[in-house]
Amino acid sequence: MSRKPTVIIYCDRLLPFSATFVHSQAEALQSFIPYYVGSRLIQDLPLPQERTLVVNKGGLLGIMREVSSQLWGVSPAFVAQVQHLNPLLIHAHFGPDGTAALPIAQNLQIPLLVTFHGYDATVTDEHARRSFYKHRVYLRRKEILKREAAGFIAVSEHIKGKLLEQGFPADKVFVHYIGVNTQTFQPDPTVLRTPVVLFVGRLVEKKGCEYLIRAMAQVQPVLPDIELVIIGDGPLRLDLEGLAARKLSRYRFLGVQPSHIVRSWMNQALLLVAPSVTASTGDSEGIPITLLEAQAMGLPVISSIHGGIPDAVVHQETGLLVNERDWKTLAENILLLLKDEALWQQFSQKSKERVQTLFNLQKQNSLLEEIYKQILGQKWSS
Repeated sequence: MSRKPTVIIYCDRLLPFSATFVHSQAEALQSFIPYYVGSRLIQDLPLPQERTLVVNKGGLLGIMREVSSQLWGVSPAFVAQVQHLNPLLIHAHFGPDGTAALPIAQNLQIPLLVTFHGYDATVTDEHARRSFYKHRVYLRRKEILKREAAGFIAVSEHIKGKLLEQGFPADKVFVHYIGVNTQTFQPDPTVLRTPVVLFVGRLVEKKGCEYLIRAMAQVQPVLPDIELVIIGDGPLRLDLEGLAARKLSRYRFLGVQPSHIVRSWMNQALLLVAPSVTASTGDSEGIPITLLEAQAMGLPVISSIHGGIPDAVVHQETGLLVNERDWKTLAENILLLLKDEALWQQFSQKSKERVQTLFNLQKQNSLLEEIYKQILGQKWSS
């Protein structure tokens, strides 16, 4: 082929900060050219304008087109715009976005592949029925999606198990880890580590930041120079700031930060702690990419025995894992790693090696492209 074939990367909202991994994966494709298609731009992550196509291009007319597409399906005019790109395949991220992309795939008679990342496979149906409109539509159309989509990617063994429990066809479900760019995420040895425990993530129930604050309240009386730095935002921020004000002597909430700032903090912190929990809605983690990025930077991780996290962190080999909501053991493990330099160095080295072996973006994208080619079958070989 003289020109690389096109693959559609579908997300309804293009693209929130929390979906940085979608952009990283797409832009690292070697055999395909990614085009981003969705309902609307939200301007969090910059996308290449010449490879981005949305239903809602702004203004009242754009809003009307978006609402119409949600209620009655995408318009023939929009399908024609997508068809003009001559895509071989649509790769949708998150289950509800898969159901939104299905009519386009059916109209163009091309295969649809859907990646499930976490909440989309784990939230209870009861909660989803009270959730946002797109998720309610997903529940109604899930059986059609199971039947009509060409394949489903689970980002961890945990997510694969959840999909199989829900009756997704076993022969269509692939476990595939989203990789990390280990050329970008690598430590700068000239930067000195500072007494910082780092948290990176949305401030929502699932991320368990409350338990880290409670753990740090046990750590700081023993090691008063240690500061908690929290990167991220979300609906629980005010509550968490109030808890930190009552419990901690040294802490900072930095809000959402661009990737290069996150990398800088990962390069100077002593630990990354991610105490994720199963939320009251059932929402749980696939694999938090932050854990992989931190380990690629040589930053040891303490996290939870939760969701797909044991796929990313091997207890007592590349990091430490505790039971969900067990902030007392969390505090003990934080103190252990801050005090034991030999153990810190061991985890730092082992985690870098494991990410390079299992989660390197180039290697993982090669495997992803093999999934694409397997699904395309004759269309690829011809």
